[in-house]
Amino acid sequence: MKQLLSIAMLACMVVLPSLGHGQDWSPKDSITLQIGFGAGGSTDIMGRLVAAKIEENTGWNIVVENKPGGGGIAMFSSLMRQKPDGQTLGLGVSMPIFLNLASRGDKIPFNIDTFDYLATIMRGEIAMVAKADAPYNNLEELIAYAKKQKGGVAVAFDAKPQQMVLEPVAKNAEVKFKFVKHKSGAEQVQSILGGHVDVGCTAGEHVKYIESGDLKMIASMSKDRQACSPDAKTLIENGFDLYLEPYFYIAAPKGLPENAKAALAKAFDDAINSDSVKQGLLNSMQANAHNLGPEGTYTMMSQGAVDINALVTAAKNQQ
Repeated sequence: MKQLLSIAMLACMVVLPSLGHGQDWSPKDSITLQIGFGAGGSTDIMGRLVAAKIEENTGWNIVVENKPGGGGIAMFSSLMRQKPDGQTLGLGVSMPIFLNLASRGDKIPFNIDTFDYLATIMRGEIAMVAKADAPYNNLEELIAYAKKQKGGVAVAFDAKPQQMVLEPVAKNAEVKFKFVKHKSGAEQVQSILGGHVDVGCTAGEHVKYIESGDLKMIASMSKDRQACSPDAKTLIENGFDLYLEPYFYIAAPKGLPENAKAALAKAFDDAINSDSVKQGLLNSMQANAHNLGPEGTYTMMSQGAVDINALVTAAKNQQ
Protein backbone atom coordinates (compact mmCIF):
# COMPACT_ATOMS: atom_id res chain seq x y z
CA MET A 1 0.00 0.00 0.00
CA LYS A 2 2.85 2.42 0.90
CA GLN A 3 4.54 1.64 -2.39
CA LEU A 4 1.33 2.29 -4.35
CA LEU A 5 0.77 5.56 -2.44
CA SER A 6 4.33 6.69 -3.21
CA ILE A 7 3.86 5.94 -6.89
CA ALA A 8 0.57 7.85 -6.92
CA MET A 9 2.14 10.87 -5.22
CA LEU A 10 5.05 10.83 -7.68
CA ALA A 11 2.63 10.71 -10.61
CA CYS A 12 0.79 13.75 -9.24
CA MET A 13 4.07 15.64 -8.91
CA VAL A 14 4.78 14.94 -12.60
CA VAL A 15 1.27 15.60 -13.92
CA LEU A 16 0.16 18.62 -11.92
CA PRO A 17 2.79 21.05 -13.24
CA SER A 18 1.82 20.20 -16.81
CA LEU A 19 -1.84 20.83 -16.05
CA GLY A 20 -0.99 24.28 -14.78
CA HIS A 21 1.41 24.98 -17.64
CA GLY A 22 -0.61 27.88 -19.04
CA GLN A 23 -1.48 29.25 -15.61
CA ASP A 24 2.00 29.96 -14.20
CA TRP A 25 2.86 32.83 -16.54
CA SER A 26 2.01 36.48 -16.31
CA PRO A 27 3.68 39.46 -18.00
CA LYS A 28 6.54 41.11 -16.11
CA ASP A 29 5.47 44.51 -17.41
CA SER A 30 2.88 46.03 -19.75
CA ILE A 31 2.09 44.05 -22.88
CA THR A 32 2.37 46.10 -26.06
CA LEU A 33 -0.20 45.23 -28.72
CA GLN A 34 0.99 46.69 -32.01
CA ILE A 35 -1.70 47.25 -34.64
CA GLY A 36 -0.62 47.32 -38.27
CA PHE A 37 -3.11 50.02 -39.24
CA GLY A 38 -3.91 53.60 -38.25
CA ALA A 39 -6.10 54.76 -35.39
CA GLY A 40 -9.87 54.78 -35.87
CA GLY A 41 -10.14 51.99 -38.44
CA SER A 42 -11.84 48.63 -37.99
CA THR A 43 -8.62 46.82 -37.00
CA ASP A 44 -7.82 49.49 -34.42
CA ILE A 45 -11.34 49.37 -32.98
CA MET A 46 -11.35 45.60 -32.51
CA GLY A 47 -7.80 45.58 -31.12
CA ARG A 48 -8.65 48.11 -28.43
CA LEU A 49 -11.91 46.33 -27.68
CA VAL A 50 -10.15 43.00 -27.05
CA ALA A 51 -7.24 44.64 -25.17
CA ALA A 52 -9.64 46.35 -22.77
CA LYS A 53 -11.42 43.06 -22.07
CA ILE A 54 -8.13 41.24 -21.39
CA GLU A 55 -7.19 43.98 -18.91
CA GLU A 56 -10.57 43.58 -17.21
CA ASN A 57 -10.29 39.79 -17.06
CA THR A 58 -6.65 39.41 -16.03
CA GLY A 59 -5.51 42.68 -14.47
CA TRP A 60 -2.70 42.87 -17.03
CA ASN A 61 -1.85 46.23 -18.57
CA ILE A 62 -2.16 46.29 -22.38
CA VAL A 63 -0.65 49.25 -24.25
CA VAL A 64 -2.02 49.61 -27.78
CA GLU A 65 0.27 51.13 -30.41
CA ASN A 66 -0.66 51.92 -34.00
CA LYS A 67 2.13 51.10 -36.49
CA PRO A 68 0.56 51.57 -39.94
CA GLY A 69 2.35 50.91 -43.20
CA GLY A 70 2.06 48.49 -46.09
CA GLY A 71 -1.10 46.78 -44.85
CA GLY A 72 0.71 45.46 -41.77
CA ILE A 73 4.11 44.83 -43.37
CA ALA A 74 5.82 47.62 -41.41
CA MET A 75 4.46 46.41 -38.07
CA PHE A 76 5.32 42.73 -38.62
CA SER A 77 8.79 43.65 -39.89
CA SER A 78 9.33 45.35 -36.54
CA LEU A 79 7.60 42.65 -34.47
CA MET A 80 9.87 39.87 -35.75
CA ARG A 81 12.85 41.63 -34.13
CA GLN A 82 11.30 41.82 -30.65
CA LYS A 83 12.12 39.36 -27.86
CA PRO A 84 9.82 36.30 -27.83
CA ASP A 85 8.81 36.92 -24.22
CA GLY A 86 5.10 37.63 -24.62
CA GLN A 87 5.54 41.35 -23.95
CA THR A 88 5.08 42.47 -27.57
CA LEU A 89 2.32 41.17 -29.83
CA GLY A 90 0.90 42.20 -33.18
CA LEU A 91 -2.58 42.44 -34.68
CA GLY A 92 -2.79 42.20 -38.46
CA VAL A 93 -5.07 41.18 -41.31
CA SER A 94 -4.23 38.04 -43.26
CA MET A 95 -5.16 39.09 -46.79
CA PRO A 96 -2.71 41.99 -47.33
CA ILE A 97 0.06 39.87 -45.79
CA PHE A 98 -0.71 36.98 -48.17
CA LEU A 99 -0.82 39.31 -51.15
CA ASN A 100 2.49 40.98 -50.33
CA LEU A 101 4.24 37.67 -49.67
CA ALA A 102 2.94 36.29 -52.98
CA SER A 103 3.75 39.33 -55.11
CA ARG A 104 7.05 40.54 -53.56
CA GLY A 105 8.07 37.98 -50.98
CA ASP A 106 11.77 38.37 -51.84
CA LYS A 107 11.62 41.96 -50.54
CA ILE A 108 9.83 41.17 -47.26
CA PRO A 109 11.98 40.14 -44.25
CA PHE A 110 9.51 37.58 -42.87
CA ASN A 111 7.30 34.67 -43.90
CA ILE A 112 4.46 32.72 -42.30
CA ASP A 113 6.84 30.67 -40.11
CA THR A 114 8.57 33.76 -38.68
CA PHE A 115 5.89 34.10 -35.98
CA ASP A 116 3.98 32.20 -33.33
CA TYR A 117 0.20 32.56 -33.58
CA LEU A 118 -2.22 33.03 -30.71
CA ALA A 119 -5.72 33.74 -32.00
CA THR A 120 -8.04 35.21 -34.59
CA ILE A 121 -10.57 37.84 -33.55
CA MET A 122 -12.94 37.63 -36.48
CA ARG A 123 -13.29 36.62 -40.10
CA GLY A 124 -14.23 39.19 -42.72
CA GLU A 125 -17.20 38.09 -44.81
CA ILE A 126 -16.84 39.56 -48.30
CA ALA A 127 -19.78 39.70 -50.65
CA MET A 128 -20.68 40.94 -54.09
CA VAL A 129 -23.74 43.12 -53.56
CA ALA A 130 -26.07 45.26 -55.64
CA LYS A 131 -28.90 47.70 -55.14
CA ALA A 132 -32.13 45.95 -54.17
CA ASP A 133 -33.91 46.91 -57.42
CA ALA A 134 -31.05 45.88 -59.74
CA PRO A 135 -32.25 43.77 -62.72
CA TYR A 136 -30.27 40.71 -61.54
CA ASN A 137 -30.49 38.64 -58.38
CA ASN A 138 -27.48 36.35 -58.53
CA LEU A 139 -24.14 35.92 -60.28
CA GLU A 140 -25.59 33.96 -63.19
CA GLU A 141 -28.09 36.75 -63.89
CA LEU A 142 -25.40 39.44 -63.46
CA ILE A 143 -23.22 37.70 -66.06
CA ALA A 144 -26.16 37.47 -68.46
CA TYR A 145 -26.88 41.17 -67.88
CA ALA A 146 -23.22 42.11 -68.43
CA LYS A 147 -23.16 40.33 -71.78
CA LYS A 148 -25.93 42.64 -73.00
CA GLN A 149 -24.07 45.80 -71.96
CA LYS A 150 -21.61 47.19 -74.51
CA GLY A 151 -19.28 48.50 -71.83
CA GLY A 152 -19.85 45.70 -69.33
CA VAL A 153 -20.70 46.46 -65.70
CA ALA A 154 -19.00 48.72 -63.16
CA VAL A 155 -17.65 46.88 -60.12
CA ALA A 156 -16.59 48.77 -56.97
CA PHE A 157 -13.76 47.47 -54.78
CA ASP A 158 -11.51 48.81 -52.02
CA ALA A 159 -8.77 46.15 -51.81
CA LYS A 160 -6.66 44.62 -54.59
CA PRO A 161 -7.51 40.97 -53.74
CA GLN A 162 -11.19 41.69 -54.48
CA GLN A 163 -10.29 42.73 -58.02
CA MET A 164 -7.89 39.80 -58.39
CA VAL A 165 -10.61 37.29 -57.53
CA LEU A 166 -13.21 38.79 -59.87
CA GLU A 167 -10.93 39.25 -62.88
CA PRO A 168 -10.81 35.49 -63.65
CA VAL A 169 -14.58 35.33 -63.08
CA ALA A 170 -15.09 37.93 -65.80
CA LYS A 171 -12.57 36.29 -68.11
CA ASN A 172 -14.04 32.80 -67.75
CA ALA A 173 -17.59 34.14 -68.19
CA GLU A 174 -16.47 36.25 -71.18
CA VAL A 175 -17.86 39.50 -69.80
CA LYS A 176 -16.31 42.86 -68.96
CA PHE A 177 -16.00 44.11 -65.39
CA LYS A 178 -14.94 47.77 -65.15
CA PHE A 179 -13.25 47.98 -61.75
CA VAL A 180 -13.69 51.24 -59.83
CA LYS A 181 -11.35 51.78 -56.86
CA HIS A 182 -12.90 53.04 -53.61
CA LYS A 183 -11.40 54.00 -50.26
CA SER A 184 -13.66 51.78 -48.12
CA GLY A 185 -16.62 49.46 -48.04
CA ALA A 186 -18.79 52.31 -46.75
CA GLU A 187 -17.87 54.39 -49.81
CA GLN A 188 -18.72 51.42 -52.02
CA VAL A 189 -22.18 51.16 -50.49
CA GLN A 190 -22.87 54.83 -51.20
CA SER A 191 -21.76 54.39 -54.83
CA ILE A 192 -24.04 51.38 -55.24
CA LEU A 193 -27.04 53.12 -53.67
CA GLY A 194 -26.35 56.23 -55.74
CA GLY A 195 -26.31 54.24 -58.98
CA HIS A 196 -22.67 55.07 -59.77
CA VAL A 197 -21.63 51.40 -59.97
CA ASP A 198 -23.55 48.21 -60.68
CA VAL A 199 -22.10 46.01 -57.92
CA GLY A 200 -19.54 46.22 -55.14
CA CYS A 201 -17.35 43.96 -53.00
CA THR A 202 -17.87 44.76 -49.33
CA ALA A 203 -16.51 43.15 -46.15
CA GLY A 204 -19.25 43.42 -43.57
CA GLU A 205 -20.62 46.84 -44.45
CA HIS A 206 -23.33 45.20 -46.55
CA VAL A 207 -25.03 43.35 -43.68
CA LYS A 208 -27.19 46.15 -42.26
CA TYR A 209 -28.18 47.29 -45.77
CA ILE A 210 -29.27 43.78 -46.71
CA GLU A 211 -31.27 43.58 -43.49
CA SER A 212 -32.88 46.97 -44.25
CA GLY A 213 -33.74 45.88 -47.80
CA ASP A 214 -31.55 48.49 -49.57
CA LEU A 215 -29.02 45.97 -50.92
CA LYS A 216 -29.08 42.34 -52.02
CA MET A 217 -26.27 39.82 -52.20
CA ILE A 218 -25.30 38.62 -55.66
CA ALA A 219 -22.73 36.12 -54.39
CA SER A 220 -20.76 35.30 -51.28
CA MET A 221 -17.04 35.77 -51.90
CA SER A 222 -16.23 33.79 -48.74
CA LYS A 223 -15.83 30.01 -48.62
CA ASP A 224 -19.31 29.66 -47.18
CA ARG A 225 -22.70 31.26 -47.61
CA GLN A 226 -23.45 34.12 -45.25
CA ALA A 227 -26.11 34.26 -42.54
CA CYS A 228 -27.48 37.62 -43.70
CA SER A 229 -28.32 36.15 -47.14
CA PRO A 230 -28.31 32.34 -46.93
CA ASP A 231 -29.74 31.86 -50.42
CA ALA A 232 -26.85 33.65 -52.12
CA LYS A 233 -24.39 31.10 -53.54
CA THR A 234 -20.62 31.31 -53.12
CA LEU A 235 -18.30 31.86 -56.08
CA ILE A 236 -17.28 28.22 -55.63
CA GLU A 237 -20.90 27.07 -55.93
CA ASN A 238 -21.16 29.16 -59.08
CA GLY A 239 -18.34 27.15 -60.64
CA PHE A 240 -15.41 29.46 -59.84
CA ASP A 241 -12.85 27.93 -57.49
CA LEU A 242 -12.13 31.28 -55.85
CA TYR A 243 -12.77 32.88 -52.49
CA LEU A 244 -11.60 35.63 -50.14
CA GLU A 245 -11.55 35.17 -46.39
CA PRO A 246 -9.52 37.78 -44.49
CA TYR A 247 -8.87 37.03 -40.82
CA PHE A 248 -7.83 39.50 -38.14
CA TYR A 249 -5.15 37.65 -36.18
CA ILE A 250 -2.73 37.94 -33.25
CA ALA A 251 0.92 36.96 -33.67
CA ALA A 252 4.09 37.04 -31.55
CA PRO A 253 7.81 36.78 -32.34
CA LYS A 254 8.85 33.17 -32.97
CA GLY A 255 10.04 31.22 -29.94
CA LEU A 256 7.39 32.17 -27.39
CA PRO A 257 7.71 29.93 -24.28
CA GLU A 258 4.94 27.37 -24.10
CA ASN A 259 3.58 28.63 -20.77
CA ALA A 260 3.46 32.20 -22.08
CA LYS A 261 1.80 31.04 -25.29
CA ALA A 262 -0.83 29.06 -23.39
CA ALA A 263 -1.61 31.93 -20.98
CA LEU A 264 -1.84 34.52 -23.77
CA ALA A 265 -3.96 32.25 -25.97
CA LYS A 266 -6.39 31.69 -23.09
CA ALA A 267 -6.55 35.42 -22.31
CA PHE A 268 -7.39 36.22 -25.92
CA ASP A 269 -9.91 33.39 -26.20
CA ASP A 270 -11.72 34.47 -23.04
CA ALA A 271 -11.86 38.06 -24.25
CA ILE A 272 -12.89 37.30 -27.84
CA ASN A 273 -15.69 34.99 -26.71
CA SER A 274 -16.98 37.37 -24.03
CA ASP A 275 -20.45 38.85 -24.48
CA SER A 276 -19.15 42.43 -24.50
CA VAL A 277 -16.60 41.83 -27.26
CA LYS A 278 -19.07 39.81 -29.34
CA GLN A 279 -21.62 42.61 -29.08
CA GLY A 280 -18.96 45.25 -29.76
CA LEU A 281 -17.93 43.52 -32.99
CA LEU A 282 -21.55 43.25 -34.09
CA ASN A 283 -22.24 46.90 -33.33
CA SER A 284 -19.10 48.34 -34.91
CA MET A 285 -18.46 46.00 -37.84
CA GLN A 286 -21.54 43.77 -38.21
CA ALA A 287 -19.18 40.84 -37.69
CA ASN A 288 -19.15 37.77 -35.47
CA ALA A 289 -16.25 36.87 -33.18
CA HIS A 290 -14.36 33.92 -34.60
CA ASN A 291 -11.28 32.54 -32.82
CA LEU A 292 -9.37 29.69 -34.47
CA GLY A 293 -6.91 29.34 -31.57
CA PRO A 294 -3.12 28.95 -31.95
CA GLU A 295 -3.05 25.83 -34.14
CA GLY A 296 -6.05 26.84 -36.22
CA THR A 297 -4.59 30.29 -36.82
CA TYR A 298 -1.29 28.82 -38.01
CA THR A 299 -3.13 26.42 -40.33
CA MET A 300 -5.25 29.28 -41.73
CA MET A 301 -2.14 31.41 -42.36
CA SER A 302 -0.22 28.56 -44.00
CA GLN A 303 -3.03 27.47 -46.31
CA GLY A 304 -4.14 31.01 -47.07
CA ALA A 305 -0.65 31.95 -48.21
CA VAL A 306 -0.63 28.98 -50.59
CA ASP A 307 -4.08 29.85 -52.01
CA ILE A 308 -3.28 33.52 -52.60
CA ASN A 309 0.08 32.66 -54.14
CA ALA A 310 -1.76 30.47 -56.65
CA LEU A 311 -4.17 33.34 -57.36
CA VAL A 312 -1.34 35.83 -57.92
CA THR A 313 0.51 33.38 -60.17
CA ALA A 314 -2.64 32.83 -62.24
CA ALA A 315 -3.17 36.58 -62.56
CA LYS A 316 0.40 37.08 -63.79
CA ASN A 317 -0.03 34.31 -66.35
CA GLN A 318 -3.13 36.02 -67.71
CA GLN A 319 -1.28 39.29 -68.34
